[in-house]
Amino acid sequence: MHKTDSMHVFINQVEQELPVGATLADAIALLQARLPFAAAVNLQFVPNTQYTQKLLQPDDRIDIIAPVTGG
Repeated sequence: MHKTDSMHVFINQVEQELPVGATLADAIALLQARLPFAAAVNLQFVPNTQYTQKLLQPDDRIDIIAPVTGG
C-alpha cells in the first residue's frame, strides 16, 4: 500500500518525512532550530512571518541557516 499521508523533503540536505500539508514552521519544529536563523525553500528566502503559511511540497529542499559570528 502506498502512503499518501506523508511526503519526503530535504532539510539541510537530510531527507525527512513530514505529513502532507506541512508548512515550513513544521519543518523548523522537526529540526528544533534555535533562534537566530534564516530559512529558505528551494533556495528562496522565506521571511519568518511567512513560516506558518509556506506550504511544503514533496522533495522541497529546505535550508535552515544560523549566522556565523567571529572574524
